[in-house]
Amino acid sequence: MSEKKIALITGANKGLGFETARQLANQNVKVLIGARDETRGREAAEKLNNEGFDAEFVLVDVTDETTLEAAAKYVEETYGKLDILVNNAGIANEYGLEPGEIDLELIRQTFDTNFFGVIAVTKVFLPLVKKSESGRIVNVSSGLGSLTLHSDPNSPYYDIKPLAYNSSKAALNMFTVILAHQLKDTKIKVNSADPGYTATDLNHNSGPKTVEQGASIIFDLATLPESGATGGYFDDQGVVPW
Repeated sequence: MSEKKIALITGANKGLGFETARQLANQNVKVLIGARDETRGREAAEKLNNEGFDAEFVLVDVTDETTLEAAAKYVEETYGKLDILVNNAGIANEYGLEPGEIDLELIRQTFDTNFFGVIAVTKVFLPLVKKSESGRIVNVSSGLGSLTLHSDPNSPYYDIKPLAYNSSKAALNMFTVILAHQLKDTKIKVNSADPGYTATDLNHNSGPKTVEQGASIIFDLATLPESGATGGYFDDQGVVPW
């Protein structure tokens, strides 16, 4: 079993996932770059290696359980455990569509990646996280998943209402709460991270926050001390209301 901490980040070939991998690698964590595109995944891992970090590409398509099972088998045989799982892969493909107009298939596609994909990844890797002395699971959510903020006319999210994306992140938050409850008597900590409005391909790089700023809360939750929270929802300012 590896003495070094091992982290797997899904959707890690770019954006928040890649920056999270870099920040973890900078703390001497071995990072597994989970990506569905082999070329881009290998390029991302090579880029980190060229910066002096310990990174490796692992084929992970969160909507293809065959790749998940193969990845989990590889991690088990190679490292014997998984210390950090960051469920970062996500899509948003409904800009400009009103809730009453959106095609159901578009909603299903969003949930397949943002919600069902997270459950599938977590299910297959959880036995390996349980082998860690300090397992951490971070579900990358969004402030747009907060029912409280969506109901508040004074909230900056009040008028941002993409149905599929917001609903998938709200569902993801519920998964965080339920999984944390399941694991409450273990050393594993499970939390939702809200990176904030960060400039990534997901929003056509329109966010005011840099990926370095956005990834900071993901990194913090992935490296929580033993006294850290579990079953929570946080951004870089603190607790986010459900």
